[in-house]
Amino acid sequence: MSWGSELWDQFDNLEKHTQWGIEFVEKYTKFVKERSEIETNYAKQIRNLSKKYQPKKNSREDEESKYSFCRAFLTTLNELNDYAGQHEVIAENLTSQIIAELSRYLQDIKTERKMHFHDGRKAQQHIESSWKQLESCKRRFERDCKEADRAQQYFEKMDADINVTKADVEKARQQAQMRHQMASDSKGDYSSYLQKFNQEQNDHYYTIIPNIFQKLQDMEEKRIERIGVCMKTFADVDRQVLPIVGKCLDGMTKAAESIEPKDDSKQVVESYKSGFEPPGEVEFEDYGQAMKRTASDTSLTNSREGKEKPVSKSKGKLWPFIKNKNKPPPAPPASSPPSPSAVPNDPQSPNQHKEPLSHRLNDFMASKPKMHCLRSLRRGLSLKLGSGPEDFSHLPPEQRRKKLQGKIDDLNKDIQKDMDQRDALTKMKDVYVKNPQMGDPASVDPRLLEIGQNIEKLQLEVQKFEGWLAEVEERMPSKSDTQRRSGIFETQNNTTVSNNCAQDRESPDGSYTEEQNSETQVIKVNTHPVPTSSTPEFDDEFDDEETLPTIGTCKALYPFEGHNEGTISVAEGELLYVIEEDKGDGWTRVRRNGEEEGYVPTSYVEVFLETNAKDS
Repeated sequence: MSWGSELWDQFDNLEKHTQWGIEFVEKYTKFVKERSEIETNYAKQIRNLSKKYQPKKNSREDEESKYSFCRAFLTTLNELNDYAGQHEVIAENLTSQIIAELSRYLQDIKTERKMHFHDGRKAQQHIESSWKQLESCKRRFERDCKEADRAQQYFEKMDADINVTKADVEKARQQAQMRHQMASDSKGDYSSYLQKFNQEQNDHYYTIIPNIFQKLQDMEEKRIERIGVCMKTFADVDRQVLPIVGKCLDGMTKAAESIEPKDDSKQVVESYKSGFEPPGEVEFEDYGQAMKRTASDTSLTNSREGKEKPVSKSKGKLWPFIKNKNKPPPAPPASSPPSPSAVPNDPQSPNQHKEPLSHRLNDFMASKPKMHCLRSLRRGLSLKLGSGPEDFSHLPPEQRRKKLQGKIDDLNKDIQKDMDQRDALTKMKDVYVKNPQMGDPASVDPRLLEIGQNIEKLQLEVQKFEGWLAEVEERMPSKSDTQRRSGIFETQNNTTVSNNCAQDRESPDGSYTEEQNSETQVIKVNTHPVPTSSTPEFDDEFDDEETLPTIGTCKALYPFEGHNEGTISVAEGELLYVIEEDKGDGWTRVRRNGEEEGYVPTSYVEVFLETNAKDS
């Protein structure tokens, strides 16, 4: 059905309807714009949520990344971030494909509608003007006819009156003829203009107006069609991102399915396994047997005899009561880089001979302050992994071995990367040599030299960490060796009323030390608990039972002042006797002239051990 034929007389209603259609387009455009803003805000909030729960760059988050459920959560956050990106794509497509298009279309349709109604109003005004002219011709023809009738009646009256002169009758006759002529002319004009108006009116209602209304109808149908296309696009914009959204959701599902509870529980073992053996059985302490001992056999007598022996000040000081015990051994002068064996293995000050850990824990449990020992052990185990000195000496053996191995692997990767870069630069230099126009070969030399120095530096680091790793692996006891030596140590516990738990198992800051004292040490019998303070008043209560034998000699490579208690000052080139070798803590115990004893940094001396001492 055509608007031109069916709605020829509804010009005003069509004007209102088309205006309402334009307002609907504006309303739909506003709706899509608000939807786009909602998608943008939603994507922003999703991104902020994902960013908020992303792991921070710290050691704790690195530890958490070892667990499958933490990795699954991280994957979920990343997929959620991609999911937010798809909502941003929706907002962008809504803006570009609908909002921008409808905004341009609104301008075009407003212009087109304005032009069509302008033409319609112009045609309407023209037909109205023609109608007015027709009415004017009609009224003039009517007036002239009336005047002609009155003139004819007047002539007939004058002609019938005998008293009127012939001249008056002639004048009336001429006046009547003139009026009849004017009426005849008006009739002709009216007739011709009437035909013209009818033609114009026919054109107006059957040609001009239908054409204009048809254009308006086409415009309206295009508007409705454009709205339908936009509504379809509105749905297609969402449908286009559904595959990627589905992949994001599939990624979240896959991440959730990748969680392995068994592997995570194993990872707990890998992360916190110390490598220590559990404590042995607690032995029965026969105090009655201790009272039957002779005075020469008691630990109290031995303690007194030990005090009567003239010893130097530095010899009698044992590690837990040395001042500045947290201070690591000093590094040698920078003129000679230390070898891996000379680098301190523990930042603590020197300690005593090593023994298997199970022996020490048996000694812990057999002594009086065993609860204090267990608390110290637990406090040591609770140390945060990843913090501490360069050689990871604060960690338990098993964790230390893993950390050192990981560090060596990282260094080897850096070395390989630098070697690849060096090979590439070498090839580039060869190309420059063969083709000087491509570049100067000498320009590559500084970079090659820098890379070579860096490789040497990294190799030294690898050697240093490999040395520490070898020491750790040598120090970790096997089960058979632990059981064999544990039985020997339990026999020794029957004649011992003290233990070295507080001083050997735990350093003053609560970190791990792996060194022990092989010397038999006793403390004065006291009814009070053994003090754990490191004040100097207890220094005189700890002495060696006998002088340690000489196991070799050493030569001082650098001068050492030895201001701290327990250390001894040496001069460069001085020869000394070695009575206790480095146990991995970076210190060597030496003696001068058979009297003065103390510790010196291992990296400051060159040690020559006797063959029988090495075998023993």
